[in-house]
Amino acid sequence: MRVNITVNGRPYEADDVWEGESLLYVLRERMGLPGSKNACEQGECGSCTVRLDGVPVCACLVAAGQAEGREVVTVEGLADLAGQRPEPSRPGQVAPLAPVQQAFIDAGAVQCGFCTPGLLVAADELLERTPDPSDADIREALSGNLCRCTGYEKILDAVRLAAARTGKAV
Repeated sequence: MRVNITVNGRPYEADDVWEGESLLYVLRERMGLPGSKNACEQGECGSCTVRLDGVPVCACLVAAGQAEGREVVTVEGLADLAGQRPEPSRPGQVAPLAPVQQAFIDAGAVQCGFCTPGLLVAADELLERTPDPSDADIREALSGNLCRCTGYEKILDAVRLAAARTGKAV
């Protein structure tokens, strides 16, 4: 089957997709977007979280065919979604990061990095929906994402920092 998906604002077409193939597999292996991680393949860890038509989902649980004609945003597209990423003007130039991505770096919220893409996507959606989130809001939004390296405090700090930097939080 052929699947047409808009990923990070760009149209993609994947041919010969098996009907049981996951969106995660298509993103990583067919479209060359390795940011979403393949960990549990059961929707338990959140490392493969992407936004499907704006809603965070575990890409490992979505059949690729279910994404036909829909919009997907991966961790690679967060800066695009935030309107932050112009095309680099010269080879090797690094484009700006989305506010939540920069906040994770600045707050030291990245350990091994395996959970980070899913946490970033979930946090970015939260901040779009709730610009001034409470700690309870943050914990709820990130509750589907497991990190085995941290005690989550730096992750919470990063989301708070991103909220403050967007200028929407008090």
